[in-house]
Amino acid sequence: MKRSVEVVVISDLHLGTYGCHAKEVLDYLQSIEPKYLILNGDIIDIWQFRKSYFPKSHLKVLKRIITIASKGTKVYYITGNHDEKLRKFSPSLLGNFELVDKLNLNLDGKTAWFFHGDVFDVSVQYAKWIAKLGGWGYDILILINRAINSVLLKMGKEKYSLSKRIKNSVKGAMKFVTNFEETATSLAIENNFDFVVCGHIHQPIIKKVITDKGTCMYLNSGDWIENLTALEYNNKKWNLFTYNETITKKNFAENIEDIPVDLHTIITSFTQ
Repeated sequence: MKRSVEVVVISDLHLGTYGCHAKEVLDYLQSIEPKYLILNGDIIDIWQFRKSYFPKSHLKVLKRIITIASKGTKVYYITGNHDEKLRKFSPSLLGNFELVDKLNLNLDGKTAWFFHGDVFDVSVQYAKWIAKLGGWGYDILILINRAINSVLLKMGKEKYSLSKRIKNSVKGAMKFVTNFEETATSLAIENNFDFVVCGHIHQPIIKKVITDKGTCMYLNSGDWIENLTALEYNNKKWNLFTYNETITKKNFAENIEDIPVDLHTIITSFTQ
């Protein structure tokens, strides 16, 4: 039986890259029945899109999202930097599916502000080619890391994250994360938001921020490359969900309807 959830936020799936855990994303989406599904940017990685690589498992995730919308869930697709080409179509509405650049919601009398967060990233705004090059390097690093973890698991040892190790050892990376969080919360407090919900930096967290100007809850949904996390809102409370195959995957076969459109062709058109 699926779990009923009021609001689900996922981001940074990076469909179309080797690092994406599409199977796990699909397992998770098949296990929930949300009232609102918020896709907070970098869902399709148009930056790194390859015509030769977009597996069926990635298409199934897109089909699942469309199916969720067709069954009554309100789906918001918030654009990110890796899917920024969709911004020329924003805002647009198609049934229960809405494409936006940012989103404000009232949750039980409290205001929530959702946006991807790339607006705070100088490398994206002013040196896009560097950011894109970094994206390719990150994808290669993830592939190498998967091979290492495969060997470690066979040896009975725990998995190891190369990218997390690198990020934690680079002071500039840690400072960027801190500055990102401080900037997001400062703006949210200035604009009287109770919650500010971001993606982009792949750092899942829920924390209360108190400044001399006010209080705000900062949330980041993480990613589905390394952390496999989502944010869930239920009964006036936010929780950080971390994927676990044994508790997420259901023992049922759910047929995903054939969608009468060529999603692969649509994605390709965005890269033209």
